[in-house]
Order: sequence, then structure tokens, then C-alpha cells
Amino acid sequence: MVNHRHPSSTRPRPVVIDRAGPMDLTVLAADHAPVPMNMGAILMFQDGIAPSAIRELLTERLPRIPRLRQALRRTPFGCGRPVWLDDPDFDLDRHMDVVSWAEPGSRELLDTAAELLCRPLRTDRPLWRATLVTATSHAALVVVVHHVLADGLGGLAVLAALADEGPEQPVPDFPRPPPDSRTLLADAMRERLRAVRALPTALRQGIAGLRELGFGWTRIHLVEPTSLNQPTSPRRRLTRITTPLDEIAAAAHRHGGTVNDVVLAAVTGALLEIMSERGEHPPRLVVSVPISGRRSTTANELGNNTGVRPISVPATLDDSARLTEIITRTRDASRSTVRASSSGPLGALFRILHRTGLFQRFIDHQRLVHTFETNLRGPAVALHLAGHRVDALIPLVVTPGNVGVTFAVLSYAGTLGVTVIADPDLVPDQDILTSAIHTRFIRLVH
Repeated sequence: MVNHRHPSSTRPRPVVIDRAGPMDLTVLAADHAPVPMNMGAILMFQDGIAPSAIRELLTERLPRIPRLRQALRRTPFGCGRPVWLDDPDFDLDRHMDVVSWAEPGSRELLDTAAELLCRPLRTDRPLWRATLVTATSHAALVVVVHHVLADGLGGLAVLAALADEGPEQPVPDFPRPPPDSRTLLADAMRERLRAVRALPTALRQGIAGLRELGFGWTRIHLVEPTSLNQPTSPRRRLTRITTPLDEIAAAAHRHGGTVNDVVLAAVTGALLEIMSERGEHPPRLVVSVPISGRRSTTANELGNNTGVRPISVPATLDDSARLTEIITRTRDASRSTVRASSSGPLGALFRILHRTGLFQRFIDHQRLVHTFETNLRGPAVALHLAGHRVDALIPLVVTPGNVGVTFAVLSYAGTLGVTVIADPDLVPDQDILTSAIHTRFIRLVH
């Protein structure tokens, strides 16, 4: 029989070892709660889009993003952290669904997205799912990925690679051969030697990180308990606020701060209002904000490189005074040489708690933070998928434990959007909270 393959195709391909990173392990340790460690986005299209167009787009561009055709696999004993391996049986139909509605409104779409966000992804496949919601005159694409696959910055890199405006990228061979146990063991031994050499630096960063989290030499600085901080259920509800980005940026500039400082002022002011209505008056609110370990990334360099930094906000009801205090505290924190906390001691703590079976109890009763706020700078101009303009980009994230409400913030094409993600059992007044955030944006802008 004649072999018609190109001669180069018979050459042995190099074995690539692509391991989950230390922060990825932290995500995996946290993924044993009523809600999965998922994140994602809703891509809103003003006009309709055919499912076949999305399928063709994904078929063409998924090869640019190796991680979307890889599954995370554990290694044999002693062979180091889990590895990402190409899925030779990858099938797009296992990752894409279509939901057709007569004419869904924004409430129905957000409820659908919340249900998809809280649905666990199958771990024997690449860790993502896309659901196209079609209607008569418009459509939306709800994309959900596991947090171990990418952090927020990586998620934006994936979107950029899928968009019509995305750069051409080399397509790697697929499927690549998996490494054998001997290769994995040798690589793991080299990694352990590097870790030993880096131990003094890691210890210094760990001690500084623990202090930043509130662990002092004599006592732990715990946050005040509130009705918003109770063990959460498997359900989440989404609401959303949008405001012109240039107005928020101008307000931040007038006060000498950043856009996210203004967001923190609005969010904490709204939370204080809700708590006051409940008869609660904490002296401060502690908000965990993400700090990226990189300025940019590509679709070929995903994973997690983000830590967290707690910002203590005094419970003053004056919005301008609270903003001024936030600016001072975030500026002081940004000048710190300490790397974000979860990249060191918090990550190690999570992994230890997971192995001892105490993780769920810890996150259900933690008193380190009151809430989480993620913030990303998205594309400055609108993107297109399969020739269709993405009119809005809505960030999604779900957090396990005893944090009843979190906030996902994203700027896109001149608009600043805030997604409020809450447990409806703990935050039945979510609509009032959302309205209060919008009111504070107006006050801070004017």
C-alpha cells in the first residue's frame, strides 16, 4: 500500500508537558462546594445569528486555542501536578447547545445564564460549554468555562482569538502525544529542585501575604459577621448595571483615583445601605479584589496567574469621603511589594484544608472578607463573531462559601458593566441593591 502522507508527518513529534500551575491547584481545591468554580460571559447580539454560523466559527478557530480541546488529567503517584492533554475524541457537539425562545427578555436571559453558570462541567472533557440562545430578532451566546482553564485575563484572550478581529495564530499539531510516566517523573523532580531553591523567597512572600490577609503576630483581624455572610446555596441570580465608561473615568480622575476605585465606592455604599435596612452597622467592609500577576496574555498562555488583595473600606455613608479613603488604601496597597495573597499562603492553606476535608467548613465560616469584586478592562471597541457585532459583553463568575453577593465588573466598547451575582436566599433584596449601586454611580459622577 502506498503511503500518501507528507514525509514530515512521519517525524516524531516532541512531547510537551503542560501542567496545571500552583494557582490552578488552588482553584481545584476550592471546587468542592455546592456551586462549581465556573466563570464566563454573555455575548449579546442585536440581530439574530444562525447556530450553523457559530458552529462554523468554532470549528475554524478552536484550533487556535489549544486549551479548549484539552482535558485536565491527574498524573501517577510522584509524577507531579496534573497535566493538560489533548482530547483525541474532542467533539464540538458535546460542548455546544442551542436554546430557542420566541422573544426572551433580559430577565429570562440572565436567569438562563445563572443556571448554566451554576451547572458543573464534565471533568472528562475540555472544561467549557457554549449555549446559543436564539430569538426572532436577536441572540446571545452564553459561554461558561471552569476557572482552572483560565483567569479573567485569559478569558479575554480566548474571546479575542475567537473574534473576527483576532490575529492569525499558528495551529499546533493535534492531538499531541501524551508524556509517559518516566518523562513526567523526571520533570516533576526538576520542578521540586527549583521549588527548594525558591523556598526562602516563598517564605518571605508568604509571611507578608498572611499579614495582608489580616493574620497579625498576635491575632487574626477578622471581619465583622453580617447577614450576607452565611453558607450559600447552589443557586445564583444575576442583575446588571451599565453606565458610560467615560463618565466614571472622569469622576475617578477628579478624585485622583481609578475607575475601579469608583466602582468600589458605589458597591460598598450600596451594601452599607442594604445592611442598614437590615439593622446592621458594621464599622467597615472588606472587599477582596483580584491582582493579576501579568499585564497581558494570549490564547496559548492560559491558566491562573491572579491573586487577591483585601481592601478594608470604612463604613462612612458619605460617598465622596468613602471614595477618597478607598483611593488612599488602594494606592498604598498597589505600592506594596507583596504579591497578591492567594498566590502564596492562601493557596497553600486551601490545598491543605482540601486534603484534610476541612475546606468546605472553612469557606462556609471564613471571616477574612465580606465580598468579592472582579474587574477587567475589556476591548475598547466592539468585537464581531461570524460577522455579527457583539453589542454587549456581560461578565459572569460564581464564588463558593459564605459570600452571599459578588460583583463582576467589565468595561467594553465605551460602557462599564457591573454584574451582581447573589444567592437569592441570602439577598432577596438584590434588585434594591442593584438600584442602589446605580444611584451611587450617578452621585459620584455628578
